[in-house]
Amino acid sequence: MARFQRKTCITLIGFILFIFGIMVVLKTLRPEGAGFESPFGLGLFPELQRAESGDNPPNHQKGIADSKPAVDQLKKGSTKSIMTLEAKLEEFPVPNYNLHVFYYSWYGSPQFDGKYIHWDHPILPHWDPKVASNFPKGKHSPPDDVGSNFYPGLGAYSSRDPTVIEAHMQQLRTAAIGVLALSWYPPGMKEDNGEPTDGLVPAIMDIAHKYQVKVTFHIEPYKGRDDLSMYNNVKYIVDKYGDHPAFYRYKTSNGKHLPLFYVYDSYLTSPEMWTRLLKESGHHSIRNTAYDGIFIGLLVEEKQKNEILTAGFDGLYTYFATNGFSFGSSHRNWKSIKGFCDSNNLMFIPSVGPGYIDTSIRPWNLHNTRNRINGKYYETALSAALEVRTDIVSITSFNEWHEGTQIEKAIPKIAGQTTYQDYLPHKADIYLEITRKWAEKFQKEREKWLV
Repeated sequence: MARFQRKTCITLIGFILFIFGIMVVLKTLRPEGAGFESPFGLGLFPELQRAESGDNPPNHQKGIADSKPAVDQLKKGSTKSIMTLEAKLEEFPVPNYNLHVFYYSWYGSPQFDGKYIHWDHPILPHWDPKVASNFPKGKHSPPDDVGSNFYPGLGAYSSRDPTVIEAHMQQLRTAAIGVLALSWYPPGMKEDNGEPTDGLVPAIMDIAHKYQVKVTFHIEPYKGRDDLSMYNNVKYIVDKYGDHPAFYRYKTSNGKHLPLFYVYDSYLTSPEMWTRLLKESGHHSIRNTAYDGIFIGLLVEEKQKNEILTAGFDGLYTYFATNGFSFGSSHRNWKSIKGFCDSNNLMFIPSVGPGYIDTSIRPWNLHNTRNRINGKYYETALSAALEVRTDIVSITSFNEWHEGTQIEKAIPKIAGQTTYQDYLPHKADIYLEITRKWAEKFQKEREKWLV
């Protein structure tokens, strides 16, 4: 009996030593303290942190304000999250970084902002009082009554909601869009119907990077915009966001990688003032400095071609999604505009859109409506842009709901006396799919042009 017990004891000790040996070997395969570093910064996002830690849900609004572009170590369970994201990314088409889309982060909801922002957009009066008297006044009352002729698939959302940003990046990747052109006002500044949005930029860039989407800046015409303020704005953007992996830089013909800035309503500032910023001899010249970039002015009227050239811009874009509304937005003029740009070493970035309707906020503007024709209007614009062989095509817009130019998912909805327009008979993602198809075609065409 004693011999049997001694034999059992020896066997048990041997088994324990075997297990201990395995543990030591496994530990040596990974340096102590090393983390599984994620190329997409998964540890930054509240929804993943919640899944990993099992803690109570964090304050999403605070999470956006405090988001950092790096993490020290991912928490337990993050390896599975990384594998899930990598598998999801493989399902998306390859992003086309020559396809840019204008994006707006000005929406708000009570849950994240304490009130609805922009969805309650006021009805804008006509400038002629006699005409204005024939139309309703007041403002919209969300969530069922929003300032749009379409109703968003995500509802009257907040741009601060991380799950909304995440859904938007997934939609952009579905559409194979590589660059988001973010509507931007300087810190503390805003447009008439919104709130300051610069505080949202870190979260947008973090989640964009997670989905391999780049972010560029669409600088709005804030009060007091001039050569000096623009210099300070560009310096602020580059200093604060320039090292972020999602920050977009355009590779020039001489091999430089420079940030690209769209400048909305650039014509509001005189060419003489722009030269102080954009010419090498300018008083506040940004050229050949650490803050140099590609500056793209807005072309509305034909005369502005020469003004943009004289001002020192590097190129021009057309923004408006209304064919025939302006010289710049008219497809028939794009060939001559491209010729002018080629002759003067300027970039031409035509802007295409799925349609236009803003009668929910400008009920007197029906004549500028452009019917979507079940996607045909959009495809016609995309075809026109590819015909002039431009290096970049911009899309107006991802989510400018007030003007009905969005390619974001929309759903059918009836609220009271209001029947919203929708994408039927197609699915909610029809404009994402059309974009994906043309993104692939654009890439193939560019490869032919560059041969």
